[in-house]
Amino acid sequence: MSEITNKMAVLAAIAIALSLTGAGVFGAQDTNQGPMAPPPTFKVHRMPSEPHPGPPPIPQEQIIQSFSANEDAARKALDTYDFTQTIRVEELSEPGGKFTAVGESYVKPDGTRFWRVTKPAETTLKLTKYSLEDVRTILNIPSIFLTSDEIGNYNFTYLGQQKLDELNTYIFQVKPKTLNRTRRFFDGIVYVDDHDLAIVETYGKFVSEMTTPTGAQLPFSMFEMYRENFQQKYWLPTYMSSDDYLGSGDEQIHLRLVVRDTDFKPNAQAVPAVTTQSQTAQPSSEPPR
Repeated sequence: MSEITNKMAVLAAIAIALSLTGAGVFGAQDTNQGPMAPPPTFKVHRMPSEPHPGPPPIPQEQIIQSFSANEDAARKALDTYDFTQTIRVEELSEPGGKFTAVGESYVKPDGTRFWRVTKPAETTLKLTKYSLEDVRTILNIPSIFLTSDEIGNYNFTYLGQQKLDELNTYIFQVKPKTLNRTRRFFDGIVYVDDHDLAIVETYGKFVSEMTTPTGAQLPFSMFEMYRENFQQKYWLPTYMSSDDYLGSGDEQIHLRLVVRDTDFKPNAQAVPAVTTQSQTAQPSSEPPR
């Protein structure tokens, strides 16, 4: 049984983290104080590792076409924002410590996104050693990747429905049709809100024909990404996490990666339709805690 299939069974049997209530507007958060809290847990119904739930209530192809169109809109909307991005690598093995890097993710006039350090990196790591350059590779992990120009590269399998907090979602397994030496494709599962027909959570890895390590000391390969609803219209990725182990046997070190995006502000390239609700547009759902 594949790693993805095993994970699907585990995800269906345990509490997954997500807070996407889609109501209200929260203000700016302080991302630099205290531990970066995980998303809240919620109860889910157990599903078999190879579920046969029958067809979805609306045609599968309609769901796929709708969420890919919403991904197009989300990618365009994301490009109209600058935001603070905090990256933390935490040692969960004793004695443990953490590395924290904070920067601003912003769009240049030519439309390319850039990450600029806004405060010196801080570390209390006891078992490993990281620099800012070590974690910069994390910034290359794509967060919106199933757009209308990409879905033709994948096979989709409908797995059923699942409740995530106040959302009911359709679950799809996503696998690339072919692999490529020059680019990576998503291999995992996605959760699609049954109301907006938009992706609200993803879990999986990015694969290619060649194994491309993220760094000698960064073992992370499986990523959970959570979305928040902006202006009650766009589901944008704001929280990513990954757990993995460095080393082998009794010498294994348990590491956790958390990337949190906060303090969203319209940038100079923002289109008026995206920023009419507020001059300091904020997500309209509670953030993961």
